[in-house]
Amino acid sequence: MKEPKGVGRMWNLYKMGGFTPAIASMLGSQNAQQMAFIRSVNREQRKQSILNTPLRELEVVIFDLETTGFYPSNGDEIISFGAVVMRGVEVYEQESFYSLVNPKRRIPRAIVELTGITNEMVQDAPDLMQVLHDFMEFIGKRLLIAHASGHDKQFLNAALWRTSKINLNHRVLDTMLVAKWLDPKRASYALDDLLDDACIPITERHHALEDSIMTAKLWQHYLNRILERNITTLGDLYAYLSKH
Repeated sequence: MKEPKGVGRMWNLYKMGGFTPAIASMLGSQNAQQMAFIRSVNREQRKQSILNTPLRELEVVIFDLETTGFYPSNGDEIISFGAVVMRGVEVYEQESFYSLVNPKRRIPRAIVELTGITNEMVQDAPDLMQVLHDFMEFIGKRLLIAHASGHDKQFLNAALWRTSKINLNHRVLDTMLVAKWLDPKRASYALDDLLDDACIPITERHHALEDSIMTAKLWQHYLNRILERNITTLGDLYAYLSKH
C-alpha cells in the first residue's frame, strides 16, 4: 500500500533534518516550537536527581487540573490548569499559574455546576498545546505535588502524549499518600476533610488555582510534621512512604 503523501514528506524531512523540522512541516512552526520546548523540559528533568535535596530547601510546584470528566481515553479534556510554588515550608502565592483551556468539546452541565467553568468562558481560551507549553515552562525541573494525583497524572500524561509524544518524567508526590502514612486510621482522606482537620480555610473548591493553594497549605502542614520526625531529605521521605 502506498503511504499517504504527508507521511512520506514528513519521513523525508525527518531523515534530512530531524524531529523538529518534520513536525514543523505537519503542525506549523509555532506548534513545532512548543512541542520541542515541552520535550526539552521533560528530557532535562530525567537528568536530575532531587532525592538528596533537603526538604527545607526543596522547590516544588503544587498543581491541580479541572477536566470535562474522568477518562481521557473516552474523550474527556482538561479545561483548566492551576499551580503554585513552594520553597521548603513557605508557600509563594504570588508565584502562581492559572489558565483556562479550550477543550474543543462541550463541557457537561454537571462539570459546569461543579467548577463554574462555562462553555462561553473557554470559547476564546488558548488551546491545549499553548497552555501545556506555558505550564511546563512554569514548573521547570521542580517536584510536582497534587492531592489524589492519579486523576491529574493520567490527564497530564494523555496531554503530553497527544501533543508531544512523551510521558511525564517529573516525580509527582501525592498528599493523600502522605496523609495515609501520617494518619493511617482516618476514615476519610478527601481533601475537604483533611483541610478541615488541619484548620486550613476552604476557599473555592474545584477551581484549579484555589485547590492548588489549599493543597500547598496542606503540604506545608504535613511537611512540618515530617521534619519533626527528623526526616530531612526527599529520598528519606520516599523510603518511609514505600513501607506504607
